[in-house]
Amino acid sequence: MIWFKNYTAEELDAYLTSKKGLVTLLGIHVFEITADSLKLNMNVDERMHQVHGIMHGGASCVLIETAGSLASGLILDPKLSYAVGSQINVNHLRPIKNGMLVAVVKAVHLGRQKHVWDISVYEESTGKIVSKGELTCSVLKVHEYDR
Repeated sequence: MIWFKNYTAEELDAYLTSKKGLVTLLGIHVFEITADSLKLNMNVDERMHQVHGIMHGGASCVLIETAGSLASGLILDPKLSYAVGSQINVNHLRPIKNGMLVAVVKAVHLGRQKHVWDISVYEESTGKIVSKGELTCSVLKVHEYDR
């Protein structure tokens, strides 16, 4: 297991949705955690559309960054360090108008200062890939003034 402790999907989802930010606005949820992966979902509707009536690429970027950043945080002892996204690369491969997306997060590299995550986003009903991303997170030490 790569996680700092044994987390449940329900516990992670409650934590994520309690933060009242962009994640809550877009309806992103954690629904599965395994020994080395994490799955989140997001329902695409007209709130996420760009001018051509398909999902805005920024919405999939938010899903990808949320998934990778959360995963990085779960690796670390929160009393000692935390992680923030430092670089994101996303390929938008297939347009989607509506439906449930599933983001699958797997580690590529888990170093002391950087974590790199591979995140694939699929349309749940068809299993077809919509976006493919890679997120690098910087690991920062907690200081007294950070608390």
